[in-house]
Amino acid sequence: MYRSRKPGAPGTRRALSRLPLAAAICLAVSGVAYAQDAAPPATADQQPEPAQQAAPPAPGKTATLETITVTAQKRSENLQKVPISLEVLGEEKLDELNVTRFDDYVKFLPSVSYQTFGPGFAQIYMRGVASGGDGNHSGSLPSVGVYLDEQPVTTIQGPLDLHIYDVARVESLSGPQGTLYGASAQAGALRIITNKPDSSGFAAGYAVEVNSVSHGGIGHVEEGFVNLPMGESAAIRLVGWNQHDAGYIDNKPGDRQFPVRIADGGTPADPSDDVPDSWGGVLTNRKCTSTDQLVCTGRAKDDYNDVDTTGARLALRVNLNDNWTITPTIMGQHAIANGNFAFDEEVGDLAINHFYKERSEDNWWQAALTVEGKIGNFDLTYAYAHLKRDDDVESDYNDYGFWYDTLYYYNAYNDNDEFINPSQYIQGKDRYKKDSHELRLSTPAENRLRLVAGLFWQDQKHDIQQRYKIDGFGAQYSIHNWPDTIWLTKQEREDHDEAVFGELSYDFIPDVLTGTIGGRHFRSDNSLKGFFGFSLGWFPGSSYGEQVCADQYGDDPANWVPFNGAPCEVFDKNVKESGNLGKANLTWQITPNKMVYATWSEGYRPGGINRRGTLPPYLSDYLTNYEFGWKTSWGENRFTFNGSVFHQEWKDFQFSILGANGLTEIKNANQASIDGLELDVNWAATYNLQIGAGAAFYDAKLTDNFCGWTDENGKSVTVCPAGTINPNGTFDDPTDDFAVDGPEAPDGTQLPVTPKFKGNLIARYNFQLGSLDAFVQGAAVYVGKRTSDLRLLERDILGDLDAYSTMDLSAGVSRNNWTVSVYVNNVFDERAEISRFTNCAESVCGASGVVPEYPNGQVYTVTNQPRTFGIRFSQEF
Repeated sequence: MYRSRKPGAPGTRRALSRLPLAAAICLAVSGVAYAQDAAPPATADQQPEPAQQAAPPAPGKTATLETITVTAQKRSENLQKVPISLEVLGEEKLDELNVTRFDDYVKFLPSVSYQTFGPGFAQIYMRGVASGGDGNHSGSLPSVGVYLDEQPVTTIQGPLDLHIYDVARVESLSGPQGTLYGASAQAGALRIITNKPDSSGFAAGYAVEVNSVSHGGIGHVEEGFVNLPMGESAAIRLVGWNQHDAGYIDNKPGDRQFPVRIADGGTPADPSDDVPDSWGGVLTNRKCTSTDQLVCTGRAKDDYNDVDTTGARLALRVNLNDNWTITPTIMGQHAIANGNFAFDEEVGDLAINHFYKERSEDNWWQAALTVEGKIGNFDLTYAYAHLKRDDDVESDYNDYGFWYDTLYYYNAYNDNDEFINPSQYIQGKDRYKKDSHELRLSTPAENRLRLVAGLFWQDQKHDIQQRYKIDGFGAQYSIHNWPDTIWLTKQEREDHDEAVFGELSYDFIPDVLTGTIGGRHFRSDNSLKGFFGFSLGWFPGSSYGEQVCADQYGDDPANWVPFNGAPCEVFDKNVKESGNLGKANLTWQITPNKMVYATWSEGYRPGGINRRGTLPPYLSDYLTNYEFGWKTSWGENRFTFNGSVFHQEWKDFQFSILGANGLTEIKNANQASIDGLELDVNWAATYNLQIGAGAAFYDAKLTDNFCGWTDENGKSVTVCPAGTINPNGTFDDPTDDFAVDGPEAPDGTQLPVTPKFKGNLIARYNFQLGSLDAFVQGAAVYVGKRTSDLRLLERDILGDLDAYSTMDLSAGVSRNNWTVSVYVNNVFDERAEISRFTNCAESVCGASGVVPEYPNGQVYTVTNQPRTFGIRFSQEF
């Protein structure tokens, strides 16, 4: 990205920017775009040599774009020479856009779509390779890998939501990266590259910010770094941050009347009694005194969803000699998110009506080690990381009890078999451990024949605990030794990967025509074991839960063999797979500034075990990509125009749904195809004005019917005209075969989540204001209409996700080593519909015409942050 800098003005790490862009500039740059940034470090772990940096502007203030160096192909290269559809947000651009978290930078990456339930729980999709799903802890492995420097940091429920500060760049690699990045990069990869310790000199800086969220509260940010040389060959870099994000969702005071029914059902103790057949009381989130027919939780609160994030990073870099360098790093972050990040339209704008505690506490730390050196002419890199992440989540699950009680007469009882409030809430604990090793060799970049080859090993362990509770639930119905617990999931998941990989490139005509072939041989072993289900007293005869314990060990719980505190081990299954992925590329450097390429590449995602252990495993899915792309520079590097067109075939893709009892079920949904066009433009219009544009167009659809079940071999059934028998039964009774009305999603159905068009625009104007350097900037984002679910019935219940546009404006001044800026994000206070969901099966919690206060069911919408005003001050030394 071109960056103007006045002669004699010092460069700053954080050119921190906010406030309105002048009307003339807004008109000049109207559209949708993306701007790239100045040259980042030469590799993920090395600062660039002086020859790699763009020369400073000449006294005549010549407009030009600067060189961007990336490491997407595991070696340092000029972005314009890399035959990959690749988007980059450099350090200065991240600062100018006021990026501090995942939501901030992903909106400026046209190829990326996502769903989220709050900080740290994002499901990321690239290039339309999206099936939707509920992001459950026992769901599929992600199709997009997220890397922190050299190390993968993606867990089952989403990647780490790292606070973005002192970050050199974010790289977004579109399309299958299977040969170099493996199973976690089926559809693409995101790489966050941090700044490394620098022994050449002392450096330090800090920034403080205060902001105000419309309809919400006051937030603030404090950040700082210090780089300390330790002689000529070593340095330490210490980075710290603290951020408070103000809430903007109101938990409105409200009541919930449970249905009252009179029937001859009696009580469990005496079925002959003619008594009410349900609790029929009132639940309120107001503060009051509870009675038998009134339960008061006192949870109503404005600005309900605030977040506090604190973290630090400590890195040491030691140059052992001219050839060998080691960089150990330790980093950690603690984030507490209160409330809920969705609103209920039936309650009001940015409002919900919930009754039980909602909170997540996300703690993680990572120790990493990177060793770089030479063995003869080969460059060697070894990267190790140990990641530990602990998530504690409390969720209101009242909707489940209310809707099932309303539609299917579900009830709950106390120790005396009296009706009680059946509302549920969830207490979850997720414990992740992830170890990864990569050993990589590469030949010199100047060789005509070049090789990158390596070994990869990764082990992910996930200790899962999900406890569904009802206050006062009878001990005779609760899970043994788990009071008030109607349902318990206590499981261990392990996902293990091994691979050998390599890419070989040869210059058929040096500096003109290059061919590359690559491959990866992988082996995976994924397992899931443990307990899930109801108690024997609540659900005798069940095929899961304590009934299985009784079948194994007898009816006396004292004789059961516990599993990690759960009553027993209900199942223990694993799936082993191995296979090969390939890649071929031909690159033609037409001129030194213009290049075209053609690529065939493959990516995959391993299969696994369903959380409901009685279901069959799900199979691996594979993505094949056919791509033609170009990277061009014009007008003495004042203008760049890059792009790609592609066709992708997605085979047997994995699809997650909420099944019976709210359990995630993963099925292979057969075939899909994605056709797309990606464009990226950057223009140094004048020395002072820089404009960038980025856009993505996608046509993602099924190429076979999705009937909703698989055959005995795990293959998706695709032929199911009306009247076909579904052997998996109904939602309420899996043993009851029934006739379907046709496919749940017919051939040609649009894949969910991804829009047909997404784009963004960034424009920045620098000028002199007296003795100060000043700027104004505008950034616009457009996201097209999306579908919420693959299945037509559920899509009709949830509704489509409407298109939206947002605009961020900023302005600031700087002098010497300080900068002050002001900004307005989401200027027009747009309500972006990021995702929609229900708290139980859509056909139950989304049922229309059943409950007067919810005529359209109870559907939640996750939205973006409302209009936010902020002011920021930074200084560097």
